[in-house]
Amino acid sequence: MGPATGRESLGGVISFDIGHSGQSLRFAPTVLQRFDRHRQIRFWHREAGGLLFARFDLPIIDVCEATGPRPTDRRSRYSNQPDEQAEKTEIDAGFSRGLHFVGCWHTHPEDVASPSTVDTRNISDCVRRSQHALNGFVMVIVGRAALPDSMFVSICDRSMVHQLTRS
Repeated sequence: MGPATGRESLGGVISFDIGHSGQSLRFAPTVLQRFDRHRQIRFWHREAGGLLFARFDLPIIDVCEATGPRPTDRRSRYSNQPDEQAEKTEIDAGFSRGLHFVGCWHTHPEDVASPSTVDTRNISDCVRRSQHALNGFVMVIVGRAALPDSMFVSICDRSMVHQLTRS
């Protein structure tokens, strides 16, 4: 499955404003290419997902790496259960390279992605259980349509999902 057509090039970065904070979340081309590669555009494609890692150059949060999917994840058309041990290993490896775990991404088999109740509950639980200095985690859901229009990008705190808008 090649890159999507009919959209802006994935050769550049895409940024999202983080509310009224003056900060922005920027996605590197390699991250966008990973998202694009795993869109569920065929009926046999299974959900895919992984972790997001960033460097902080405030006011820019530069999401420069995305992992997954892994062969050990349990995936179906409508669900993705990541290998939690592999995720812990990825977080440790990223940290050793100066990268910060900032959230998760996954796909949905809908044209324009939106979070399910399970997505919202899972990311909120993750924020509550984790020991970190962040106000919340990033959650990206990638739909079937061309990027970036199919992407739902949000910051999730302990109780709410805050959708971000493109810069």
